[in-house]
Amino acid sequence: MVIVHESGHYLAARAFGMRVLRYSIGFGPTLFKWQPKGSDTIFQVAAIPFLAYVQIAGMNPYEENDPDDEGLFNKKSVLGRIVTIAAGPVANYILAVLIFFGLLVSYNMPDQSPSVPPQAGTVLEPSPAHESGLLPGDVFISVAGQPVGTFDDVVAATRNRGGVATDYVIERAGERMKPTITPRAEGDTARIGVGSAATEGLRGASPAEALEEAMLIPWERTKGTLIGMATMFQDRSTEGVGGPVAIAGMLAEAADKGWQHFVGLIGLISIALGVFNLLPFPALDGGRLVFLGFEVITRRKPNERFETAVHVIGILFLLSVMVLVTYRDIFGG
Repeated sequence: MVIVHESGHYLAARAFGMRVLRYSIGFGPTLFKWQPKGSDTIFQVAAIPFLAYVQIAGMNPYEENDPDDEGLFNKKSVLGRIVTIAAGPVANYILAVLIFFGLLVSYNMPDQSPSVPPQAGTVLEPSPAHESGLLPGDVFISVAGQPVGTFDDVVAATRNRGGVATDYVIERAGERMKPTITPRAEGDTARIGVGSAATEGLRGASPAEALEEAMLIPWERTKGTLIGMATMFQDRSTEGVGGPVAIAGMLAEAADKGWQHFVGLIGLISIALGVFNLLPFPALDGGRLVFLGFEVITRRKPNERFETAVHVIGILFLLSVMVLVTYRDIFGG
């Protein structure tokens, strides 16, 4: 996902005639590098495999560059610079759309029609349903006092109850139980974290249906991610924040469940990466867009050395957070 992100920056920079000095996968000592004949760009793989970066001439005011070089970042129009910075997150969203489009077309999806029974097929961990003790195979009888006859009824009854403690009636092995579950708000809907048990009535989405749904998924996930981030800052909690180690574990777990789960998780991580990079924080693409927005509004460029100092502070902060999160992922606590 990071490679796709940086490729977005690289392709946009080249499209606007900027000189790209380096495209690196990872940081630290160089393990392998290659420079195509006649190209200004060195492609390399570095020893520390986390993240990647694209070095564009003219972005660092401390570099020694020919002031007449028209390939410098700061020599290009503000539109060209905005597009180049935004191209990274946009590439992440495009990747997610392509992934979900492919899954919806090539892999049969549950047909949420009246024929699908109101039975839990999967229970996500963690989720409100899992925390309340729901198990795969549980049959929903009612939601908030409203009888449900199909899985679609369960989804509809839950949709508008984000953050509201809700009484569910379920049946398990002939015994009725009444757990209280608080659906988690995700954008303009709410979920408890269960999937249907449909084993029949599966259908492959048409290309038109798949494209529509594939474009909606990133939008819904973006809203859910932003709400989650806002809640995290409000509660001053880092619970649920994972670093490279946690992500690797999630990918391994998804791979065990099948290639569809693995590829789908890549799509979700790509969305999260796009959202995170658009945050208006120093060193992130969103932070750089703030400075470009200032230039658009005031019609003058901000002090380049001041902007660089702000971004360096942001990088140091983000690296510190990554180290702490990685330590927690490995050693707990």
